[in-house]
Amino acid sequence: MLLKDIIHHIPITETVGNPGVDITGITADSREVTPGALFVAIKGLNTDGHKHIPQAVGLGAKAIVCTKLPDVCADGVVYIKTKDSAKDLGMIAANYYNHPSKKLRLIGITGTNGKTTVASMLYDVFTTLGHRCGLIATTGNRIAGDEQPSKHTTPDALSLNKILYEMVGTGCTYAFMEVSSHALVQHRTEAIHYCGAVFTNLSHDHLDYHKSFREYLKAKQLLFKALDKEAFALTNLDDKNGMIAIQNSKARKVTFSLRAMAAFKAKVLENSFHGLHLNIDGMDLQSKLTGTFNAYNILAVYGVGRLLGKSKDELLTAISDCKPPEGRFDFFVSPKNVTGIVDYAHTPDALENVLQTTRKIRQSGQQIITVIGCGGDRDKSKRGPMAVIAAKHSDRVFFTSDNPRNENPEAIIEDMIQGLELVPGLQEKYIAVTNRKEAIKVACITAGGGDIILVAGKGHEKYQEIGGEKFPFDDKALLKEFLNR
Repeated sequence: MLLKDIIHHIPITETVGNPGVDITGITADSREVTPGALFVAIKGLNTDGHKHIPQAVGLGAKAIVCTKLPDVCADGVVYIKTKDSAKDLGMIAANYYNHPSKKLRLIGITGTNGKTTVASMLYDVFTTLGHRCGLIATTGNRIAGDEQPSKHTTPDALSLNKILYEMVGTGCTYAFMEVSSHALVQHRTEAIHYCGAVFTNLSHDHLDYHKSFREYLKAKQLLFKALDKEAFALTNLDDKNGMIAIQNSKARKVTFSLRAMAAFKAKVLENSFHGLHLNIDGMDLQSKLTGTFNAYNILAVYGVGRLLGKSKDELLTAISDCKPPEGRFDFFVSPKNVTGIVDYAHTPDALENVLQTTRKIRQSGQQIITVIGCGGDRDKSKRGPMAVIAAKHSDRVFFTSDNPRNENPEAIIEDMIQGLELVPGLQEKYIAVTNRKEAIKVACITAGGGDIILVAGKGHEKYQEIGGEKFPFDDKALLKEFLNR
């Protein structure tokens, strides 16, 4: 593809060389440069791609996009200077893959909690209704049934456009994508075209990156600002930030609610481990999902389906067949009648939702035992609140390691314990067991028949990240192993 076509629509401040050259590939990683490629130099949090321009040229890069020209420009290489190469990478990727997002009915889902469940359910529902669909989610990507692992909730701009291109190539007509706040701020979704977007909720998370709740909310707003007037913006009216998130959007604004008058309304009739019984727009629905938080997720899925032209009957029938995504209130009952629950809850709000749901549906005499940790190299301010929530809503709590990454796991647990000091009466509920496997084992040993064990924080993850390495680790497999002994 010609370079001039790849850089079409990006604001260029200076050009060195002839942009009419043919380009064989694009990368923002100098180590992945192949002869004839375009290298996009981006200044990131940990490294500056501009330092690696000589390496890219040495590996055969035919063109460079950068925000600062090198002191010496190599002969035979085209240099394109722009104001923001990170932002321009989105348009470059979209141009290179011929704007695949415009050839799909793409729905973006953002919010603190519920993104994975809503996106996964939409994929399942529309697949059930006979459409070839794509999914981009934390738990993995799918292209018409073909599963691919995912490294991030939302891929980088090049990977994202490549995945969407593959979806178009395999005949997908719908795609559903989690859109993280990191991805929005880092321009990973730049030049992506959506026909609709969903706001689920907003609560304490990622403040290590965004620095303040206001900045976190502003990041979420970027998705809705990217919508055109032909798109829809569907928001949770019961969340206090629901209308704020979409206020500057050009799209048609639509609401869903369990508590107020909204375009899409539902009422919880029954909530148990067997699932939810809901009334949605005057019609009954029996779902396999549990908890009020999932009632909101179901309502969001229903709203998107209606806005995409599907009938009430076909949507409710398809939704009733949906199972919760892996690691989202994922439960089983052991031979000794102990209920084990694995959930991805890694924010205060998500943890409280899961524990409150468990408390509401447990039977008399059932004790709740929670195993919980907090991630390292992440927002430290949520450690105390999560510890308080766990202790408040549980009969016993095991504070343990999550993904400590490059932090000392015992120091993370100490941050959690310090949070309990502000609330009288909770200190005697916890036991600190740094090794996560041992914590799960001890929780299982102490559980009596009929008790409930919640292992929270990692959900679907099949690894534990320690000191920069990932080691095999599966909460659900270990929980089943110890409970079945």
